[in-house]
This record gives sequence, C-alpha cells and structure tokens, in this order.
Amino acid sequence: MRPSGPASLAAILFLSLNLAFLAVVSPAFAQSTHPKLLRTSRPSTPLVPKAPEPALTTVAPPGSALYVAKRGDSIPLVARHYLSQTSYLTSGELSEAIRSANADFKGTFLKAGQPVIIPGLLPMPIVEKSVPVQRDFEVRAVYLTGIMAASDRGIRIIRRWREVGGNAVVFDIKDSDGSVTIPFDHPLLGAHRSAFHDLPKFVHFLHSQNMHAIARIAIFRDQRLVETHPELAVKSHKTGQAWRENGKLVWTDPSQPKVQEYDIALAKKAAEAGADEIQFDYVRFPAEGDQKDATFYFQAEHPEWHRSDVIADFLKHAYAELHPTGALLSLDVFGIMAWQRSVDLAHTGQDIVRMAKYCDVLSPMIYPSHFFGMDGIARPGDAPEHFIGVSMERFEKITKGSGVVIRPWLQAFRWKTKTYSPKYIEVQVLTAKNKGGIGFLFWNAANDYSKPYAAMPEMIAAKGQYFRGDELTSGTRASLVPTAAPDVALAPVRP
Repeated sequence: MRPSGPASLAAILFLSLNLAFLAVVSPAFAQSTHPKLLRTSRPSTPLVPKAPEPALTTVAPPGSALYVAKRGDSIPLVARHYLSQTSYLTSGELSEAIRSANADFKGTFLKAGQPVIIPGLLPMPIVEKSVPVQRDFEVRAVYLTGIMAASDRGIRIIRRWREVGGNAVVFDIKDSDGSVTIPFDHPLLGAHRSAFHDLPKFVHFLHSQNMHAIARIAIFRDQRLVETHPELAVKSHKTGQAWRENGKLVWTDPSQPKVQEYDIALAKKAAEAGADEIQFDYVRFPAEGDQKDATFYFQAEHPEWHRSDVIADFLKHAYAELHPTGALLSLDVFGIMAWQRSVDLAHTGQDIVRMAKYCDVLSPMIYPSHFFGMDGIARPGDAPEHFIGVSMERFEKITKGSGVVIRPWLQAFRWKTKTYSPKYIEVQVLTAKNKGGIGFLFWNAANDYSKPYAAMPEMIAAKGQYFRGDELTSGTRASLVPTAAPDVALAPVRP
C-alpha cells in the first residue's frame, strides 16, 4: 500500500530521523544491521606435491666409512676427530687423504649434509710388538723430539732418512723438562698432553719401513716432576728445600725409590707399545752447581754407598724389568767418562765398567765440539778425527770383555766448528767404525739433518767402508691400511 497525504509523510520523516540517531550514537547497532563476511574454508586450489629429498647415493669403498657433515664442520676438524680410528699418523695426512677420497671437495669447510668418505679405517686398534734384534745390530739413526716425530714434518724426516739409507729413529718419550709424550697413567704424572696419541701405531709405521724404533727417556733430569713433587728433588743442605743446579730446579733425586719406579714404569710402557729399544739419557747425578750443598736419599738409607753405587743398583733393577719384554736397553753417557777421572765419577756416578753389565748398548756422546780444554787443542770442534778416535779407543778398552756394544752419538750440528759439512759427517762415521764402534746416532736438537742426508749416499757407495749396512729382515714391512671397514657407524664430530 502506498502512503498518501501529509500525515503519512510526517510519519515517514519521523521514523527516518530516529534510525539515523541510533546509527550515530550506537555504532554497534549500525554494524549489526549489516551482514559479516565469514571465511568457512580455504580455497579449493589443488596442492602441488613437494619433491622428495634426494637420496644419499655416496657409497664408502672397502676400508673406509661415510660421515655426513654437520654445520660448522671442516676437513681438518673431521680429520682430527677420526684420526685415532684410521691408519694415518697425523691429522694432516688424514686431511689430504680425505681430499683425495672425495674428489669434488673444494676449500676447507664442509656443507651441512655433505657426505664425506673417511679413508683408511682400522678394524681394530693397533697392537704392536718389539722386533727382536741382536745387540750388535748396526743402527744408523737420527734423533727426533717427541713433538717432531708425531708431526707431518717428522714423518717426512723419517721417510727421507730411510730413503738415504738410515734404518732407525730415536724419539723422545720423556725429555729433560719432564714432558711425557705418550699416554701414561701414573699418580706422579697426572693429566698431561701427549704428542703421540697412539704409540703402537707410530712404532708400527717405523716397522713397516723396516726401521728400528728407539724410545728415549731422560731419566733423572726431570723439571716437571721436581716442580710438581718437590719432595722427590735433590735437597739443599742449607735450606732443606729443593736444590738448584745453577739456579734451576731440574733434578730429581736419583736415589729416591719413587723416582726410579716411575721411570722404569714409563720405560716398560714404551716397550709394551712395541719399541725395540729403550734408551736412558741423564742416567746420572747432577754434575754442576754447588755439589757440597746437594743431599740425597741414599746418604741416610745407605751411608756407605757412593753415587756410582746408586746408578749401578738402579740399572740392575731396570735391566731385570725390561729384558723380559724383548727390548734392548741402551745408555747415553758423557764422552768425557772414557777418561775415568775421579772428579767426573764422583759427580756423575757414571762408572762405565759397572754400567756396561746392565745394558746392551753404551752410547757415549762424543761430539767433538764438547771436548773444550782437552788435549791442548784450541778448537776441538774442528778435530773430529782426534777426539772421536781417542774416545772410542778408551771406551773399547774399559768395556773389553763385557759384551756391551759401543754405538756413539755423533755431532750433526754446527756449534763451535767452522768445518761442519757432509765431509765432517763422513769423518766421524769412519773414525768411529775404525775404532770399534757398531752403528751411530746423529744428534741435532732442531732435527735438521741436511748434512747427514748429503753424506749418506757417498758412504753407501763406498760399500762397507763406513758401515756394514745391516737391515731388518723380520718381514715386518706391512701396510696399516685395512682391507675392509668395520661394520660401525661413525659418530658425529663434536663442536
């Protein structure tokens, strides 16, 4: 029905005004008068299926295993972590092997999820045994510190020495600062960092090169033990405290039973790891400093003893402990002891005649440069033929009939000589051999053997003039790399 007339118009106007008023004063009312848009479901657009992750297709060849890199991994980090499980001696060697086994690797860092082949995995830890040789086996050796021998550079030195005709290496198990280079659990030592994380593996490497392994131990000169256990040090008569040699705390008491037992235990540990020979250095009393102020354990326990009695008694006990292991025992002694002067014997306790009864090899340190003030020669370092000749003659004479082998330490350094050269090396070797020596050891504290490297080919070419050329013939040459990998998964590298 349509409205008509003034009354109807008035009513319509009144209603409109009221509705407008309510909309202004009550927005909720206004909103309630309009429908809300509510989404009841997502659009029905068809979903595109996500592509599956690509399957890991890298397969580890026999003798290796597969590792999946984590965030932050690098090749050196992975190599350090898995070194103990592989045949490789250093993390540097393993890093290079990882690069070779994974030809697509570029750079140092790895991507998360990247497959990494770890080569040279060992099926089980190396267990190595000493290779028995006669005491007169002709050793041709160089000396390496423990840290050097366990490094990439040390491995290169060993291989180079073998290439030029060497057949042995002397390496530190304990140096005169007291640092022990192998894992060794002993209450006197405590926690320490080891240069050799796996000594049997290192010795196996030497054996694989047909090389004689000689583990050197600095016996009574032990700075670490003196500092951590001052009760085991030589005592000062004046103060009752640890005695100092020229101001330094370095000497344990050679007559202290705990010190002796500690050194013998370390020697047996090295022999059990496969070392073919244990070499005792600093097997003596201190020779310098205020000797009258130094007091020792034996002076109260065995007042009738002299220093030489202590050394002989220690060696008798040590030889009895080590001989059953199959390892030889060699002793480093002062070259000057060949003269058997009473003052030297009273200070050092190195009675050569008695020491020869309790070892297989004596190695006098007959470096020409160290004979200053002897035989009226102003520059002894430039007279190697004289001093090595006289020393060897004397050592042969005083040990005659003992059966001990004289294998000298020879000078492979330039100190106090103007004539150091490959020829200098040759003169020493020839003189020592002609005077009864069997084999030789070269000493260079920095492990620089450039002159012996140069001299060896000429000496070999002389066919027996300089040395016999003994070689190990035990058939120990072998590869550390296993033929099959153990059936185990590699754990992730810890950050």
